[in-house]
Amino acid sequence: MQLIDGNAIAATLVAELKARVAALPGRKPCLALVRVGEDPASVSYVRKKEKTAAEIGIESRVILPPVSISQAELEKLIDDLNADPAVDGILVQSPLPKNLDEPAAFRRIAAHKDVDGFHTLNLGKLVQEDDSGFVACTPAGIMELLARSGVDLKGKHVVVLGRSLIVGKPAALLALQKKAGANGTVTICHSGTADVAALTRLADVLIAAIGKPEFVKADMVKPGAVVIDVGINRVPDPSKKTGYKLVGDVDFDGVAPLASQITPVPGGVGPMTVCMLMRNTLKARLSAG
Repeated sequence: MQLIDGNAIAATLVAELKARVAALPGRKPCLALVRVGEDPASVSYVRKKEKTAAEIGIESRVILPPVSISQAELEKLIDDLNADPAVDGILVQSPLPKNLDEPAAFRRIAAHKDVDGFHTLNLGKLVQEDDSGFVACTPAGIMELLARSGVDLKGKHVVVLGRSLIVGKPAALLALQKKAGANGTVTICHSGTADVAALTRLADVLIAAIGKPEFVKADMVKPGAVVIDVGINRVPDPSKKTGYKLVGDVDFDGVAPLASQITPVPGGVGPMTVCMLMRNTLKARLSAG
């Protein structure tokens, strides 16, 4: 079994992006990060994005509207960022407070600044294999992990657990593309799938993104499979100072001995997601001229 070290691969990517940004003439790329409320995970994620941006040389603007902000006010804020020529990328951190319409906020971001890759236009470009759009950061990070770990999907059966617009569907579309490293045969499993285990056992490459702690057990995995664990779940653990531990959607201890390659949680897909956000921001800056 080989561990796919997302931290190490992300560090290489950060160095590559830092060199590219340093060589840019004129202003540096700028990413606006909008966070509403004090959700602990959101605070941590935005802080990580700020830190990585600074390391690469990307300017980050963290905007903290009051939790009482209305939908109309939030959309006006997004409109102002859309109109600001000094801002290349916009990210509205999820989750938003329940009184706000999150999908509507995401749709409000101009497609050419949608560095999260959730805009309808960018999703459409992904379907059409149009590289001018932005790809959602976690699926893009998965493909980068696979490529840099020597995994070519051509002719392989890729099984994706989950059908979200954030991970599952874009990951499946990327694996299907007529491109080097892709050309996989893809099956998507979800809550309506009759026998999930029967399908996951057929996977040469298994991508688990369903948000269920340690759902994938050893008897669901084909020996020699490559396993990509996207899940980040908090489960109680009194032995930890925090009172919890982070686990993925895969039972790592049970599955790892079977896998040819596997990502850990944490330290697998997560660091790559942030890197892909930075790469998209650089792409937006280059497109802006």
